[in-house]
Amino acid sequence: MRQIPGTDLDVHQLCLGGNVFGWTSDETTSFAVLDAYVDAGGNFIDTADAYSVWVPEHSGGESETVIGNWIRKRGRHDDVVIATKVGAMGGVSADNVRQKAEDSLRRLDIEAIDLLYIHRDDGETPVEETLGALDELVNDGKVRYIAASNYSPERLTDALGASERDGLARFCALQPGYNLVSREYEEALEPVVAENDLACIPYYGLASGFLTGKYRPDGERVDSPRGGMAAQHLKTDVGLRTLEALDEVAAAHDTSVAAVALAWLAAQPTVLAPIASARNTDQLAELLDFTELELSEEELAKLSAASDA
Repeated sequence: MRQIPGTDLDVHQLCLGGNVFGWTSDETTSFAVLDAYVDAGGNFIDTADAYSVWVPEHSGGESETVIGNWIRKRGRHDDVVIATKVGAMGGVSADNVRQKAEDSLRRLDIEAIDLLYIHRDDGETPVEETLGALDELVNDGKVRYIAASNYSPERLTDALGASERDGLARFCALQPGYNLVSREYEEALEPVVAENDLACIPYYGLASGFLTGKYRPDGERVDSPRGGMAAQHLKTDVGLRTLEALDEVAAAHDTSVAAVALAWLAAQPTVLAPIASARNTDQLAELLDFTELELSEEELAKLSAASDA
C-alpha cells in the first residue's frame, strides 16, 4: 500500500479504472472485476460522473451507479477508497461542483467521497470559487480529500497558492494523462507536482490499450471501442520502438507487455498509482501482475530511451 501525501488514505499500487463499468462491461461482469480486484488486495477505485456520457444513449453516471450497486450489495465501502470526478459536465462553478458532488454521492450510495477530483478545469472560473465549493463539501463531511485532473501547470499552481493563502482545502493529487508513449506530463506538470508534494495518479496508463501489446503492425484488427486511439501509435517510430523494448523486457521476466508498461509508469518520480481498467477478470489478472514485477535500472532506462521522442 502507498499513502497519498497529506491524507490518511493508503491505496493499492493499481488504481482500478471504472470507465468501462456500465459501458463495455455490464453490471454482472463489472461486479466480477470489482470482486476479483478486492480479493487480490486492491482497494482504490476510480470513476467519474461523466462516465459514460460518450455513449449516445447514456447521460453520465453509469459507472458510478454500477459501483454504488456493488457497494450496496457487497457492503464494502469500508474496504475501498472511492475516487470520483466532477466538472467535466457543466464546468467548475461553485453551484455546479456542489450539485454534481451531491449527484455522485447519491449514485455511489456512500456518505462521503474519499477523493473528489475536479475532472476538467474550465480555465475561466476563479480557482477560489471552485476551491470554496470543495472546501464546503469537505467541512460538511461529504468529501474527505480533493484533487485535480487535467489542469495546466499555471492553474494548478494558482489553485495551490489560493488554498495556502485563503485556508481552503488543498489538492493532494493530480490525475494527468501519462504513459510510456505519452510523456508530456514530465515537461511542465511533474515539477509542480514534485515541488508541492502531490501524488501523481495517471490515467491512460496503457495508452488506450496500445501498451498491452495487442496492437501490432500488419496485425489483425482488434475489436475494441478504443482501438482507433490505440492503433495510432503504430504509425509512429516511438510507438514501434517502445513495443520492441517492451517485448524484450516482458520476455526476460516471463510476464505481459501490459505489466511491464505499468511497472515502468509506477517507477517514475511522483507517480503513486497508475490507473488501468479491465473489461473482465482475465484482463484484470494481467494488470495485477505488475505489482509483483521489479524492473532493473537498465530495463527502466531502455524503456525510457525507446519512448523518448
